[in-house]
Amino acid sequence: MDDRTLPALSLAAMRGRRQATLDLAAEAERRGFAGIYCPSFGDGVGLCQALAFSTRELPFGTAIANIYTRHPHDYAQTATMIHELSGGRFRFGIGVSHAPVNRRLGLDTGKPLADTRRFVAQLREGAARWGDLPPVILASLRRKMVQLAAEIGDGAIWANAARSHMSTSLAYLGDKATAGDFFTGNMVPVCIGEDRAAAALVNRKTLAGYVTLPNYQEYWIEAGYEEEITAIRAAIVAKQYERLPALMSDRWLADCTLFGSANEVRDGIEAWQASGIKTLILVPSSTSGGQLDAVREIFRIFE
Repeated sequence: MDDRTLPALSLAAMRGRRQATLDLAAEAERRGFAGIYCPSFGDGVGLCQALAFSTRELPFGTAIANIYTRHPHDYAQTATMIHELSGGRFRFGIGVSHAPVNRRLGLDTGKPLADTRRFVAQLREGAARWGDLPPVILASLRRKMVQLAAEIGDGAIWANAARSHMSTSLAYLGDKATAGDFFTGNMVPVCIGEDRAAAALVNRKTLAGYVTLPNYQEYWIEAGYEEEITAIRAAIVAKQYERLPALMSDRWLADCTLFGSANEVRDGIEAWQASGIKTLILVPSSTSGGQLDAVREIFRIFE
C-alpha cells in the first residue's frame, strides 16, 4: 500500500467540466488522496499535462493511454515533458484498449503482447532524444500480460479485477510484486448509497460493456465466475443485451466493485488495501449525479 492511507481516484475531464475537474484534483491533493489516474476518454494525457501544474505533490498518471492512437516517438515527447514538468510525479499507463474502441477509431491492431512489447521498445528509443521517461505501467489482466509487465514495465495496473483472485494475479509478477519501485494498482468501480440495490445497479451498468469483451470473460472465468459468464455469453448470442446487468451475481459484483453505505464502502476499501495491491484507484459513480458529485460523495466518507 502507498504511504498515504487514502486510495487514489480516477478522474476524466469532460466537456464543460475541465476546470472543475482540475479544481477537484487539487482538493483531492489537499485531502491526502494517493493520486489521480486518468482514463483515455476525455483526453487523459491532456489532463495529466494540466495536473502537472494544478497539483504540487500528488502522483498522477494515465490509466490508460491507448498505444495505437499515437506513434511511440510522439508519445515519448509528451511523456518526458510531463515527467520533467511534474518533478517526477507522472506515471505513464499504457495499454491496447479494447477491440470495439479500436474498431470504431479505424485502428489496425495486431497481437496485444507483441504490440505492447514493440511499443515500449520504440517509446524508450524515442525518449533518448527528449529526456527521462516516467515509469511505464502496463495495463494487465491475465497471466501473460502481467508477466510482460514484470519483464519490460515499471508496473502493472488492472481494472475491474476480482479481489479474491488478486493474490493469483500478483503472483505472476514474481518478486516485482513487492519491489518498492514497481507500481501495482487496480481501478475499482465505486457507488455510495444507502439504497444498496440502486448503488449495485449503477455498478452493474458500469460493467455491462466489459462483460461482452472476450479477454474479460476469460479472466472472470479464471477468477471463479464461469457460471455467470456462461449465462452472459448465451444472452449475447441471443442479442438480449438488456439482460446482462441482471446476470452479474451479487457475489461477483461485490468481488469486483464497491457499493452500498459509507461504512460498507470504507470496509471494502480496507479489504482491497489488504489484498497486496499498492495503489487502489476508485472509479466514482453516483446514483443521483455525475462524476463530480460522485467524487464529493467519496470525499465525505473520509471526513
